[in-house]
Amino acid sequence: MKHREKEKQEVIKNLKNISSGNLCPVLKRTIPLGVAYHHSGLTSDERKLLEEAYSTGVLCLLTCTSTLAAGVNLPARRVILRAPYVAKAFLKRNQYKQMIGRAGRAGIDSVGESILILQEKDKQQVLDLISRPLENCYSHLVQESTKGIQTLFLSLVGLKIATNLDDIYHFMTGTFFGVQQKILLKEKSLWEITVESLRYLIEKGLLQKDPILTEKGRMQKDTLYESKEEFQYSFHITKLGRASFKGTIDLAYCDILYRDLKKGLEGLVLESLLHLIYLTTPYDMAFQRDPDWMIYFRQFSQLSQAEQNAAALVGVSENYIGKKASGQAIKKKVDKNIVNRLYLSFILYTLLKETNIWNVSEKFNMPRGYVQNLLTAAATFSSCVLHFCEELEEFWVYRALFVELTKKLTYCVKAELIPLMEVTGVLEGRAKQLYNAGYKSLAHLANADPEVLIRTIDHLSRRQAKQIVSSAKMLLHEKAEALQEEVEELLRLPSDFPGIVASSEKA
Repeated sequence: MKHREKEKQEVIKNLKNISSGNLCPVLKRTIPLGVAYHHSGLTSDERKLLEEAYSTGVLCLLTCTSTLAAGVNLPARRVILRAPYVAKAFLKRNQYKQMIGRAGRAGIDSVGESILILQEKDKQQVLDLISRPLENCYSHLVQESTKGIQTLFLSLVGLKIATNLDDIYHFMTGTFFGVQQKILLKEKSLWEITVESLRYLIEKGLLQKDPILTEKGRMQKDTLYESKEEFQYSFHITKLGRASFKGTIDLAYCDILYRDLKKGLEGLVLESLLHLIYLTTPYDMAFQRDPDWMIYFRQFSQLSQAEQNAAALVGVSENYIGKKASGQAIKKKVDKNIVNRLYLSFILYTLLKETNIWNVSEKFNMPRGYVQNLLTAAATFSSCVLHFCEELEEFWVYRALFVELTKKLTYCVKAELIPLMEVTGVLEGRAKQLYNAGYKSLAHLANADPEVLIRTIDHLSRRQAKQIVSSAKMLLHEKAEALQEEVEELLRLPSDFPGIVASSEKA
């Protein structure tokens, strides 16, 4: 309890400050003992504080998930694995090696220990795990790699680096994947994966193939691969493919996104943000967690008429949610992914209204770390959807809407605080302090005196005050320069002005 007691109290105080006065009751009890937990249920700011406290020795023990043990660089003297499982799946060799690799890091410790606790039934499996040849661990990479290969092919054709099967295959043989194909590819050859990936992109409508014509007008055919039909074609990227490429949209969802946006044009509900939020809710997160049906029904019953219209437009009715909440059998088929995605939209919609992760976490009975991850993913996906729409003329109406929505999702604060949140080093709590002190715009901060800020704003150091003012000045100058360039462009004489064209022709 006495070990670095003041610093432990400082950790508790900082945890409260970043969470608007909230503190997990478990951490309140364990931090004075030098113990804490670390998993995705914590917000990123909370995790960062606990990592720093552990790294500096203020905390001496972290209980954590396998994700932390295999990912974050937190050196330790001792690593204890309580069971050779990740959830219900048996530990893989690479996961085991990464986890125990935390112990006894070179340059930090001269010795390290790792302890694996196991039952008798797992003993032989663990021995096999440790002695297994490394190449056997590569096979699981192939399925994940195929997804990346499809994205790579879209990029190659989109950038015109390789536009036919021969060039694309030749490119792949020069990658690490190509070099390691004898080890990695047990079931399929690199050629088969290349051909299948291209066919998948064509089926998705992302690539189009055109016949290759020789000088005599006949289709070119490589004699070495006469049986390979794909050698008769060159590939070019479609409008949908270019939009997916520019927006970095997951290829598994690009056609679904296109259909959702197209359907949205038929009756876009703009009386609230719910419909737009639904369109920018990440598809992949809908698979991760099933809704709490009672909470879902409670939230649905509180919707306004406009919000109910938005829900009905995407294909979810209050009657369906009510039956799920009461456990009744449902004959009508409803797309589970749409239902789950709308539930996530409710969480995001509530978060934008309340701007408090703790409150929303309690309201939906979800870990605050998950709520924060959802918000971050939605902000990123909203930006991707914006770039997607910029490439497709038919979605022009979405462009301005998604610019504003992306800002709201990125900062998740009241509208009046968004200009202040653009400044480096200003988070929500600090933005509220500045706003209440009268600094309500970028211009206010750019012209502020750091010494006055220190006296006005609680817990603001001189270094932070100077950083805020200099960052605000830089942002203001950037905006002014952008406007100046726009003014110069407007005043510049057009190159195709009639008088200029006539005089150049005479010369």
